[in-house]
Amino acid sequence: MFRDRRLLILLLVTLANLIGFGIIIPFLPLYATRLGASPWQVGWLFASYSIAQMLASPFLGELSDRYGRRPVLMASLGTTTLSFVILALADRLWILFAARIIDGLGGASIPTVRAYIGDVTEPQDRARAYGLLGASFGVGLVLGPALSGLLAHGGPTLPAWGAAVLSFVALVATGLWLPETVHRTRARTAYAWSEFRQVFRQPVVGHLLITDFLYWNASTAYQTTFPLFGQARFHLSVSQVGYLFALIGALGILMQLYLVGPIVRRIGERAALTYGFVLMGLGLVGIGFTHRLGTFVAWIVPTALGASLGLPSLIALISHTGGPEYQGRIQGVSSSLESLARIAGPVWGNGLFQWVGPGAPYVSAGLLTLATGVWAGYRLAARVGGAGRWMAGRLGKAE
Repeated sequence: MFRDRRLLILLLVTLANLIGFGIIIPFLPLYATRLGASPWQVGWLFASYSIAQMLASPFLGELSDRYGRRPVLMASLGTTTLSFVILALADRLWILFAARIIDGLGGASIPTVRAYIGDVTEPQDRARAYGLLGASFGVGLVLGPALSGLLAHGGPTLPAWGAAVLSFVALVATGLWLPETVHRTRARTAYAWSEFRQVFRQPVVGHLLITDFLYWNASTAYQTTFPLFGQARFHLSVSQVGYLFALIGALGILMQLYLVGPIVRRIGERAALTYGFVLMGLGLVGIGFTHRLGTFVAWIVPTALGASLGLPSLIALISHTGGPEYQGRIQGVSSSLESLARIAGPVWGNGLFQWVGPGAPYVSAGLLTLATGVWAGYRLAARVGGAGRWMAGRLGKAE
């Protein structure tokens, strides 16, 4: 896999950037409240990044096709570094918003990395390369929060400085060691909104994409309130929240390695999606009602197992739908819907936190995830016949 040195460098650069992103997750909500933000404003703080990213990504993707992956990736890493420096220096809430918007406007690093992988890998190696990119996300979301917890002992802004340093290291490494690619494939980094109707006409695809949208709504609703929930219910510090985030990430990785594969092979992807989302939903509802730290940690186990089981099955089912000529469109529409969900989820989740109570985002997200799992299982079972025999093999129980 690493016979091409460019791929190894790219994955290491991506990992450094994702660790920096992971540092910010437990730090940002509590830092924002120190500057006077309400929970609802924290929700909009997360949404502002997603709004800016959604607006900028198609244009940056077009630029990467026209002028090359390397300059766009370097520009993205540069804006991310700048945004973290602004974050560390912020003494007003509006400056935090400015930092997140700047990061979002330059937030084309992951789409550009995916396109770069498409440029430098042969078709038979591409799936494994994308799998390694997915593993980088998991590692980044374990090491990042853990590092955030350690840095928080040195001062309230040190996590932001740590994230800035890592992003700058990734920028320098890209400039020094990552060459421009020869575009053997025109990987889609941009998409057209007009393609929504075409994609939703494909058998089964519409139901899977609606499921994807509802999942990310629920997921971002509770994830962005996690630090505030830990502080309100259990008086957790930034360091403790970071360590807990790292524990959840490590638990998810272990489950992916040792449990998810055998379960999916035994029951099939459709059943794994349904059972996973139902289990995750029950876990979130349980978290919403608990007031004891030990019980809270116990409820995390079924929540993490459900997410580890349901989400990969959903992604796999989406990738199996439609013919090869529709894959770019399907992935583009899926990415668009996920961006919309990352805008809506933090706003209603943090709004419920402020106006109903700390447990409300978890209970509501849990009920939504549970209902989504049941609905998706029913709709996919009902439509599998119309999707063709090839699809039935993916949706049904594995032999």
